[in-house]
Amino acid sequence: MSKTVSKFILTAGLVLAMALTFSCSLAKDDDGSVSTCSAEFRTVTIGTQIWMAENLNCDVKGSRCYNDDPANCAKYGRLYDWSTTMAFSSNRNPLYNDPPIKTKHRGICPSGWHIPRYEDWMELITTVGGEDAGAKLKTTSDWIAGGNGTDEFDFSALPGGGSYWGGSFENVGLYGNWWSAHEDGGYGGYFQLKSDEESTGGIDWHYDSKSYLFSVRCLQD
Repeated sequence: MSKTVSKFILTAGLVLAMALTFSCSLAKDDDGSVSTCSAEFRTVTIGTQIWMAENLNCDVKGSRCYNDDPANCAKYGRLYDWSTTMAFSSNRNPLYNDPPIKTKHRGICPSGWHIPRYEDWMELITTVGGEDAGAKLKTTSDWIAGGNGTDEFDFSALPGGGSYWGGSFENVGLYGNWWSAHEDGGYGGYFQLKSDEESTGGIDWHYDSKSYLFSVRCLQD
């Protein structure tokens, strides 16, 4: 098990976490539309995987800040529905996998990155330490109800909550939800870390409405 955070050294000898700048030009959606944005983010290597070390904060149509407050975007990243995450139109037919979900499905991620699949999340959990992985991935603050973690792998998972039925915002501080490139019929799959008064582990996997708005982390190809 290993982890490294990408860094650079200034001539003055200061060591800072590297902010990678990308122009996130998405491939054409299946409805012909194209979205573009720019993003800066930190990366972290955990085992053989290279992850974003913060949530995607890419301002594209349909994404929102928690409570529509820009300060929450700066802290937690933006929230996206499943179709936006995958760069699909909302009329995609899951029964026929049309358009198909690729093994390394780029979606809203920058070029060279993709939306993690269920298997990618499970590899992360195994590498970090199984049942204790949740605590090791969470930040050391901002999780309420005794749910702070140790963040020993510098993954810096934050409880950004989400937006649910009727556009209501809920669960900031309680849950971190991240979409995956995985679905079950009309439901999208997502990885969840949760606060827990008795344990800081709190790992779940769910399928829920694709209209919900959750966080996004990208994984390098």
